[in-house]
Amino acid sequence: MILADDAVQIYHALSNEGIRSWLTGGWGIDALLGVQTRPHKDLDILMLVDDVEPMRHLLAQVGYSLKELWSENAPAVDLRGTEVPTAFVLHDADNREIDAHALRFDTAGNAVPVWVDDWGLVFSPADLSGRGSIGGIPVACLSPAMQLRCHTGYELPEYQKRDLERLRDTFAAELGGQSS
Repeated sequence: MILADDAVQIYHALSNEGIRSWLTGGWGIDALLGVQTRPHKDLDILMLVDDVEPMRHLLAQVGYSLKELWSENAPAVDLRGTEVPTAFVLHDADNREIDAHALRFDTAGNAVPVWVDDWGLVFSPADLSGRGSIGGIPVACLSPAMQLRCHTGYELPEYQKRDLERLRDTFAAELGGQSS
């Protein structure tokens, strides 16, 4: 279980090392809402592929190690010439999990998944412009519209359907009637 304090500590540890990340998934939605609506099994983040190795090294210092590679993982080479995973889960001895997926900016300033992406996702600067808070602490996250888009194309569990309903209710004007 990732508590609010855990999420903020991880986010700030990354930020303090110059590692850009965007919250997505349950904590990303709760950050946009500005309130924790349910317990969270993990912290879902998007990050730049060139920051994967520094992030893993930083979090290893506080007990996080690789738990699994997602099936969509497609190893990539970062700017340092190091092969890194692009879709993976880290965990610690207390079973706190971080689910990370890596992006790379294209020449137009869009963030493109480095993992195997069957949905054709491209994250525009607006998609990465979401701002929220956890426990009153500001965090970067996906925009409400991109959160909805990232939750399509597969069967959602009930708790995620409720997350998206809260998101649509809160951001109805901004979303212009989008549905999941």
